[in-house]
Amino acid sequence: MTYIFNPTILREYDIRGVVDKTITQDDAYAIARSTASIADKQGLPRAAIIGYDGRLSSPEMAEGLIKGFKDSGYDVINVGLCPTPLVYMAGKEFNTSVAIMVTGSHNPPEYNGFKIMLNGKSFFGKDITILGEVARDGDWINGEGTSTDKDFSDFYANRLLQDYNMDASFNVVWDSGNGSMGAVLEKITSRLPGNHILINNEVDGTFPAHHPDPTVESNLEQLKEEVLINNFDMGIAFDGDGDRIGIIDNQARVLWGDQMLCVLAKPVLKSYPGASILSDVKASDVLFQEIERMGGKGIMVATGHSIVKTRMIEEKSPLAGEMSAHIFFADTFYGHDDALYVALRFMKAVWEENKTVADIRDALPQMVNTPEIRIEVKEEDKFPIIANLKQTMLDKGVDVCDIDGVRVRTDLGWWLCRASNTQNAITMRFEASTQEDLDTIMAGVEALLAPYGVALK
Repeated sequence: MTYIFNPTILREYDIRGVVDKTITQDDAYAIARSTASIADKQGLPRAAIIGYDGRLSSPEMAEGLIKGFKDSGYDVINVGLCPTPLVYMAGKEFNTSVAIMVTGSHNPPEYNGFKIMLNGKSFFGKDITILGEVARDGDWINGEGTSTDKDFSDFYANRLLQDYNMDASFNVVWDSGNGSMGAVLEKITSRLPGNHILINNEVDGTFPAHHPDPTVESNLEQLKEEVLINNFDMGIAFDGDGDRIGIIDNQARVLWGDQMLCVLAKPVLKSYPGASILSDVKASDVLFQEIERMGGKGIMVATGHSIVKTRMIEEKSPLAGEMSAHIFFADTFYGHDDALYVALRFMKAVWEENKTVADIRDALPQMVNTPEIRIEVKEEDKFPIIANLKQTMLDKGVDVCDIDGVRVRTDLGWWLCRASNTQNAITMRFEASTQEDLDTIMAGVEALLAPYGVALK
């Protein structure tokens, strides 16, 4: 049997599309059959972990996966409704060859998709291309497998709390965004000292409170209000599947991904002097300078949680993260992105500083910068725009960092323009010492993009 996926769902880091339009339960079945065959050719055991988020379509997608693996002779453990990092952990603890999470992550409710781990490692890029080829060729193995339901949440909660080994008492507002972190968050916070308020904790795949993306500041308004009303120490938010984090301080100001890493890096570098700490091309120069100041080695890498996790292994790094707030600990943890674990490590780092989150934030070098700016373009145009922009800069004799897109440092600051690997968009970020310098940089880049019909506003 041959199977052809809609090509738009095979993304760089995962598989994702619009339910019943570009992605269906049949796709889930084919993904399982194809992944099973790939794993089997590597001599891996016929065992898989399946979990799913709170989206309305996720249970049926999980059913498609389970049937596909069983028809491939796999024994499947279904851990049910849960956050993505629980699936990652379960795959490593049960030592299964495959772990797949059904999730649309931070996308709108009509989306869904799949995050795949193969043999404990990220499955992305070329792996996803090969999966499509295996399905196209009908190169599937057959068998009669089994499926078992297992609640892994108690083990997960216990393991996270294992590294919060201090009596660090905080007053925290937590926002699950109606995503799949809700149930395990209750398990964790019920065992933490301090006062904890949980908002939007009921799983609801329509996301009635706000869009489940904590890196967009407008989605944090309710969290900010609760922190200020209750005079709490901080607010912590999660995305729809619990692998990305948002943090606000006691003054209801956002800490962005690179600022979080500055805070998290300090205790790590005390334990691992001289260690490499990774972040992506969207991160502030401040982060890399702070890592060097604290005695570490800052390494800039391409954007993408799967890419960062892979480079982390290569560099033997104890900590890495992205501006998108995927953050990874590999010192005493597994090396995958787990927002709730990051929250606990952040609280621990703050406790060790014996300062408020606002004081810690204000002690960082202060720059003027933009959040990530996403500009929608035609899918077929995004990579040519970046290629042409790079060539323009090279023709001008400008030194270009092309790890991922175009990152240019000027006398006034720096700017980045790259093609999104998950959307038909280009993404940009700008940073300078003053607002005037930032405006100057942005105006110059906007002029460079004008021939391609791209405007910053």
